[in-house]
Amino acid sequence: MDTAAALPPGTTAEGATAATLDRAQPDDAPAAGLRHSRRDPYWLAAAFFVAFAAISITRYRRMATMSWDLGIFEQAIRSYAHLQTPVADLKGPGFNILGDHFSPVTALIAPFYRVFPTPVTLLVVQAALFAVSTIPVTRVAAHLLGRGRGLAIGVAYGLSWGVQRAVDFDFHEIAFAMPLLAFSLEAVVRRRWYAAMLWAVPLVFVKEDMGATVAAIGAVILVRTWRERPPRIVPLALGLIGFGVLASALALGVIIPSFNGSGSYDYWNKVGSGGEQTGTIPFETAVRTLLWVLLPTSGLLALRSPLLLAAVPTLGWRFVSHDDHYWGTDWHYSAVLMPIVALALVDAIDRARDSHRPWLASYARQLPGMVAGAALALTASLPLENLTDPDFFHKPKEVTEVERLLERIPDGASVEANVGPISRLTSRCRVLWVGNTQNVVPDYIALQEPERTAEDLVAYAKQLHPEHRYAYLGSSGGYFVLKRADTA
Repeated sequence: MDTAAALPPGTTAEGATAATLDRAQPDDAPAAGLRHSRRDPYWLAAAFFVAFAAISITRYRRMATMSWDLGIFEQAIRSYAHLQTPVADLKGPGFNILGDHFSPVTALIAPFYRVFPTPVTLLVVQAALFAVSTIPVTRVAAHLLGRGRGLAIGVAYGLSWGVQRAVDFDFHEIAFAMPLLAFSLEAVVRRRWYAAMLWAVPLVFVKEDMGATVAAIGAVILVRTWRERPPRIVPLALGLIGFGVLASALALGVIIPSFNGSGSYDYWNKVGSGGEQTGTIPFETAVRTLLWVLLPTSGLLALRSPLLLAAVPTLGWRFVSHDDHYWGTDWHYSAVLMPIVALALVDAIDRARDSHRPWLASYARQLPGMVAGAALALTASLPLENLTDPDFFHKPKEVTEVERLLERIPDGASVEANVGPISRLTSRCRVLWVGNTQNVVPDYIALQEPERTAEDLVAYAKQLHPEHRYAYLGSSGGYFVLKRADTA
């Protein structure tokens, strides 16, 4: 049943006026046209899923994993799949992953991993989550701006550098934040306040800092409803703000320290000038990154939308942290900003159509095509460009030989390893990070050290475990495997 049809004339299920809805209907997209385009967001999401999965899986097949993160998440999810404490031995023997980051949402992957116990399962789920996030972005853009402009913004979002970098960089829990943010902010744009809040709440289970983003979404709802001040929405928005702040405070101050062996949050040393940080951000670095976030993705027009407030927490902790990794365009750190900026752009374009400044209205009309063109142009230097190279899909012979070498390590063995071998071992072995085995003496040592010899690594194993002896088992393509040669 159509809920709106059962309401008095002039209102929607959540208080939007008929005049507002009339304004939302674009001049160049009549209702009939929109009905025919309803499947566009889903076809676009399917295309991006194939592209994202192809990039991730091919990188895995080529053993081009860039960090230990995929292994850490697989260890935790493997534990969830067997109904055990989420231990990630790569962080330290018996280390509970909830003492590192509060991301219980990753347990949702466990049923799939139980059926398909491989790192590829994580990569496919991540590709699906990123692809699904394009649906609300494209859908609301088409609803407000017309089919062509909606598709252009959907393409621009899916190809945005923040999304591509995250998909290319192994697996991370923020994949779950992407559709939640997109659906929540789509509901804000459509003035569906209850839906916006319901989509925002689960963000607190994605990562400990996302509670601040939930609070920011509550603030966005307050700003958008400030004039009307609907009696039920304002208290709920205030409650959402309080809930988000409290959730982050509990995660950072209580939950994570209780699972962490040191009784604290390990990443406080990234705040200010603590740890290895310099305590200063080069001004040009900060400006350059902010321009990358806003210019090619929205032509700066997103600054005219209050939805951009949802990006303040993510940008805020960057300024507080001063960690160089957060201020580049690599890695996955900017991914959660992309749906916020894309939907802020949609909102800003819709608002600019009523502007009394002709240049602004004209600029807004052209922006969907411009940001799509910018995204396509930038893709020439981003991960999805690899899909145009047939050699990218070819699995090198050297990789097959390395896999055969690692298969000599039996299932269930304990292995001390660095980045290279991890993704081929975590699904069937107990893998520990090199130099951090503590009181565990591993059965094998597997390392990617192309600049070193077997003799070097046998000597290195003696340094790591002075009371034990390791013998050279084999090597291939810069990978070495040593086996424990004593039983003491």
